[in-house]
Amino acid sequence: MFTIVKNLIITFVNMNYYPDYLKKIMQAYPELRYREISGRYINLDHITPALQKFSEHYSVETIGKSNCGESIFSVKFGTGSKRILAWSQMHGNESTTTKAALDLLNVFLRQENFPVLSEILKNCQVLIIPMLNPDGARRFTRVNANGIDLNRDAKNLEEVESRILREQFEGFSPHFCFNLHDQRTIFSAGTAPKPATLSFLTPSMDEQRQVFPSRKKSMKLIAAVANDLKGELLGQIGRYDDAFNLNCTGDAFQSREVPTVLFEAGHYPGDYEREITRKYVFAALLAALHQVSSSGFRKTDYHDYGKIPENQKFFNDIVLREVKLKSEDREVYDVAIQYQEKLEHGEISFVPIVEKIEPKLKKFGLREIDGKKKIVLTAGEGELSENVIVNKIILNGKEIDLKPD
Repeated sequence: MFTIVKNLIITFVNMNYYPDYLKKIMQAYPELRYREISGRYINLDHITPALQKFSEHYSVETIGKSNCGESIFSVKFGTGSKRILAWSQMHGNESTTTKAALDLLNVFLRQENFPVLSEILKNCQVLIIPMLNPDGARRFTRVNANGIDLNRDAKNLEEVESRILREQFEGFSPHFCFNLHDQRTIFSAGTAPKPATLSFLTPSMDEQRQVFPSRKKSMKLIAAVANDLKGELLGQIGRYDDAFNLNCTGDAFQSREVPTVLFEAGHYPGDYEREITRKYVFAALLAALHQVSSSGFRKTDYHDYGKIPENQKFFNDIVLREVKLKSEDREVYDVAIQYQEKLEHGEISFVPIVEKIEPKLKKFGLREIDGKKKIVLTAGEGELSENVIVNKIILNGKEIDLKPD
């Protein structure tokens, strides 16, 4: 297990940068969050007790069955006229937003302590599908049981899970859609050496990427949320490229003139279990609901969305700087190592694999190791090469563990 508690303590210290409506809730977040679930591997068995608890307070319904017969649930709360549809774990191995959604549901049980929550419940009606792809979640795979990426099935609707989501979209007639995902550790927010802990996208409505009034709403909403969180995540909020693809769910819903926002949970330094990122996703969801509830986002300039730095693939999990591969080498090399996430005995392990070896890497390392021009070997004292697993290395006679702390 990783040092989750240490990371949580560090990140909860400074709450000074949240706007007033968020500050009090975020100060109480460690106690308010749904603490029964943590880690990266979240399947239907993990969230069922939460759904049973929430069924006493919200409308929890079974809206269909997956290809393997697992139940797909929705949770509805609020009585207002502004309707928001949100869904998580469309990709089964992207669980951070599911944890944040459960945190959100748990926090709304305490509405009497926080006026902003009562206002949201009065003004909005929210329908959340916490796990759209339970088969993929159980296997910890991006795709469903038939090997299909549900986020590329919006046009043909070949998969039952895609049809269930579309039925909810048609029946609920949302004014906004929140498409909740995780992103890989490779992304930086722009070109700066900071990981994109949160990223957003307002999908295009057509191949020309035109900005119609409905898309302006989602641009304004993203810009408003990013503004509310930028003090806490200085330089760590990114924006995805908006190339149009009607097979993608967000693009399909946006093309129907329903403002759609993709939330992408990324990496926070040292947080491979994504418990810190989870907190920021929760804050982003709450900020988005508040902005819709209050119509505050309408005052935002939609051009501010374009000022959010576009995501770049500038990171590796580990970079060894200036090492020799052989004793006779005169030249030194940089070594890029990337973790492969693997489900083992109900937990996710991070397998370090050498991705690239070259004289001067242009990428940043989430963990940088200065080789000081010394010889690096595998733990078995073999030579490093690309596409091999290296759980440990020997650098200048010292053994270094490459697994996350």
